[in-house]
This record gives sequence, structure tokens and C-alpha cells, in this order.
Amino acid sequence: MDGSPPGMLAHRVPDLGALELLLAVARLGSLGGAARELGITQPAASSRIRSMERRLGLALVDRSPRGSRLTDTGALVTDWARRVVEAAEEFDAGAQALRDRRDSRLRVAASMTIAEYLLPRWLVALRSARPDTAVSLLAGNSTSVAERLLAGEADLGFVEGLTVPAGLDATVIAHDRLIVVTAPSHAWSRRRRPLTAQELSTTPLILREQGSGTRQVLDAALGGLARPLIELSSTTAVKAAAVSGAGPSVLSELAVGEELAARRLVRIPLEGVSLSRDLKAVWPTGHRPVGPARELLGLTRSGA
Repeated sequence: MDGSPPGMLAHRVPDLGALELLLAVARLGSLGGAARELGITQPAASSRIRSMERRLGLALVDRSPRGSRLTDTGALVTDWARRVVEAAEEFDAGAQALRDRRDSRLRVAASMTIAEYLLPRWLVALRSARPDTAVSLLAGNSTSVAERLLAGEADLGFVEGLTVPAGLDATVIAHDRLIVVTAPSHAWSRRRRPLTAQELSTTPLILREQGSGTRQVLDAALGGLARPLIELSSTTAVKAAAVSGAGPSVLSELAVGEELAARRLVRIPLEGVSLSRDLKAVWPTGHRPVGPARELLGLTRSGA
């Protein structure tokens, strides 16, 4: 024994590269031939064999001008080495099968604004890079995204709220701003002065449901909200209600570009409060995204 602690096989057993070299020497009868097959120099091969012999405390190979041959002890060790290498090949094949299964699908959970206005182009880019990966998108509010991730029902999530839900790690992938909008027919569209935070907080608004990132940011910025005029479960529904003239709303700048350009909605200036927010990718704490999830996360940062 070499004095290493009991059970620490890595200190006592040669690595797979050394065992593969020994098998090549046994098969080819030449250290130089074995070195060429494995893509290393002959001096490096000789050094590796000597290191393995020192580690085991055994003579494994006889070297002579006519070539290299295994000692009797080396032949026995080679039989054991073959079983170890075959087991390692099975291990590698099994791990690859698991990676292939993992990479064959990607489950994404995203809050509404990100799902509707950012994710489509990222998923198109991912499809180009990974045409064999089946992607499913589960859209909901930020609270439901966290629940799906923690329940193992999604591989990667995207949220809009102020805080990162407990049990999740996060990284900022984009920035957004909430703006006050109304239909052109609403009285606010004819205001000469910006709306104040007090006026906004005391006015019944068309809002997303409790648990949405938009609602969380707005409530925190204003220190409370009046009872909603209408409460709806999607950004698209809130926007449609505002366009119809049902009342004012606060929506993501990402969501209303077309409506503002076409004058179906009017932006109402607001003073005294900031409604900017970070959009985040999230995943269970300690489980950094891998495979397609990692690639999708990279696309969000590349501006794809």
C-alpha cells in the first residue's frame, strides 16, 4: 500500500487512460504502436507505464529492442483492466443516453409578458440550433412559474416580479418598463399635466391578477392600489380591454408598441414614481441549467 487513506481508490488505481494504454500494448505488442494509436508520444507512453507500475508496485511490461511484452503479472492486470475499461464504456454509453433523453425536450415556464413578447424569437433561434429538441411553453403568472419549477414540471423559467421566489436562483436577462395607457377617448388622454402616483394609486385600473409580476411591481411602486376596475389573467386580455375604452391600465412597454404606434392606445405621462423592472430567468437553487435550457439561457443574453 502507498499509505493513502483506505477507500480512496483514485490514489491506488491507475486512471482509465493508463489502463487503455496497457490494453493497447497487450494487443499490439509495441509501446510505440500503442502510443500512436492513442495519439501520444512514445516517451509519454513510457512515462505513463512507469507511473502505473510505481503506483501498483508491480512490473507490467518488459521492454526490449524487439518490442514490448507483458509480464505474467502484467497479463493478469490486463485482464482486470479490460473489465474496468468495458465497465467505463458502459457507464459512458448510459450517461450519453441520459443526455440524449434530456436534450430531446425542453419545458419552459414563463410569465405572460415574456411568453408573449420575448420568448417566441428566442425559441425560433433555439429551434434552428436544436431542431430535434421538442419545446413546450407553459405561460402563467410569476407565482405559477415558480411553482412549476419547484415541482419539477419545467426546466427553465422566466419571471417579471421584483423578487426571486424562494428556492430559485436567477439572472437578469432583460429590462422593461411599465407605462400607463388608455384609449384615446379616455379623459386622461387630454391631460396637460403628468399623472401623479397618488392619482394612479387611487384610480380603479384594468389589472392582471394577483401573483403576476406586473401587479407586484405596480403595487410595490405605488404602495398599494385601488380595487381593480377589471382583473384579467393575461396581458393580451388587459390590453384588449384598455383598447376598448373600458378604462386605464398599466402595461409593459414591450406589449403595447403596436397599439401606441397605431393610436389605439395613448401613453399617459407619470411623475414621481419609477415603474422599471428587471426580467429574470430562474431555475431551482443549485441546479444550473444544462443542455437545451442552458442554450436557451445563452440566447436570451446574446440578443437573439
